[in-house]
Amino acid sequence: MNNQQRSAFQRSESFAVGAFLAVAGGFLDAYTYLCRGGVFANAQTGNMVLLAIHTAQGQWQRAGYDLIPILAFFFGVLAVEFIKAHNQGQPGKVLHWRHTVLLVEMGTLVAVSFVPQGDWNPVVNILVSFVCAMQVETFRKVRGNPFASTMCTGNLRSGTEALFLALRRHDRAFLKKSGCYFGIIACFIAGAALGTAVSGLFPRRALLIGAAFQLVAFLWMVERPKP
Repeated sequence: MNNQQRSAFQRSESFAVGAFLAVAGGFLDAYTYLCRGGVFANAQTGNMVLLAIHTAQGQWQRAGYDLIPILAFFFGVLAVEFIKAHNQGQPGKVLHWRHTVLLVEMGTLVAVSFVPQGDWNPVVNILVSFVCAMQVETFRKVRGNPFASTMCTGNLRSGTEALFLALRRHDRAFLKKSGCYFGIIACFIAGAALGTAVSGLFPRRALLIGAAFQLVAFLWMVERPKP
């Protein structure tokens, strides 16, 4: 790994990058739920529960609709592993493989922002879930701690555990760790709130704002020239 790749890797674990991506994650979840048929782009556990419910009720068409984002998430993870396998260990590359993933994500969201609502909603859910899968597979740590930018259950567990240890051991390191997790959760909630507000104003083009937060994370990871 060359110096530029090492720097990009470290920047990808910064709180700033995690925060911007968490805002994007919350934003996309709210958007697909409100504007594209009541499906969660990120929370595949919720979609699996809906799949089971609708299957048990014999609502086969609705169950198939629930299955779409789950499959898209599956292929999104595979896509990241493909990009990673073909970009690691190649000296002289201007961009880190995580930059490549973000470019794919942003390009997909920009394209989807032009897709009409209604009959095309399943296509949008496929592509947005694909984007979310790429994000959660690519950015897995913040300040060296495992985290997720597109869902919060694990973050809530880790943050609460760290808070307990901080109080019990009077350890500021655990307190900082807890604050990091709860900060990411707050960003996710803020993103979902923003997605709710913006989706009501322009339901299709709202995705461009989600892409904008990813762009900020992309730029934050870019190597800065040394003075």
